[in-house]
Amino acid sequence: MKKKLLFSIWLNAIITLSEVVGGLISGSLALLGDSLHNFSDTMSLLGSFIAMKISEKPKNKKYTFGYRRSEIIVAFLNSVSIFVVSTLVVIEAVKRLLSPATVHTSVLLLVSSIGLAANFFSVILLHTHSKESMNVRSAYLHLIADTLSSILVVLGAVFMRVWKIYWLDPVLAFVIALYMFKEAYEIVKESLEILMEASPNLDFEKIKEEIEKIEGVRNAHHFHAWRVGEKEIHFECHVEVDNMELKDAQKIIDEIEKRLKKYGITHTTVQLECERCSKEMICS
Repeated sequence: MKKKLLFSIWLNAIITLSEVVGGLISGSLALLGDSLHNFSDTMSLLGSFIAMKISEKPKNKKYTFGYRRSEIIVAFLNSVSIFVVSTLVVIEAVKRLLSPATVHTSVLLLVSSIGLAANFFSVILLHTHSKESMNVRSAYLHLIADTLSSILVVLGAVFMRVWKIYWLDPVLAFVIALYMFKEAYEIVKESLEILMEASPNLDFEKIKEEIEKIEGVRNAHHFHAWRVGEKEIHFECHVEVDNMELKDAQKIIDEIEKRLKKYGITHTTVQLECERCSKEMICS
């Protein structure tokens, strides 16, 4: 996958440069907006590649969980960059709507068609890997959004060439920007939740019932859950048990870990307690 990612980086860098030149020559805001999006694609892919390399580093005394969150950080930064680029495009689109400019459609059509072909090829390259991590998915979404925006630019170039409706150029730029906002929102939301150690989507009531079904368990409480990486869920809890030998207590811990795996929990820490709550207290 790394080779495909590197190839996509170089391809998008070339597209970006060609669209900047083509946008300046043709006077097309939509093409310049697409070039900004392609530039963010290039940075996104580059960041994803660097994050993948960093995440492979082994854990150490300082970073005991390893470097897996580097991919989450890059996914967040990639998505924020989409918001910034989209805002710039929207501002310029409003200016152009108030004062439409003539667009040289021949140059626009040629450059946008090349960009569309290159973007579509990049999407095909990364499609099979798009579900492997949030980091790769964020870069993949950049490419999907840019492919769709390239389609709009090509169609817009045809309409402007045939019917001379040059106000369509900033309208297309505005639509592209709105789509970019939409695509970035979910990744920003999810990556922030991981970075802020928000609890993943777990039903604590069902988990509590599951643990308390185990023979020897009186109650389970003090639940904490968080994600170290996109697919690594850590869970800890306190469990009050009957007075028993250590070997029997270990069997309970093993059973808890086994039962919690079906909830997607990859690492479980259980603190056992015995007779810590008086009869008058309610253990929550």
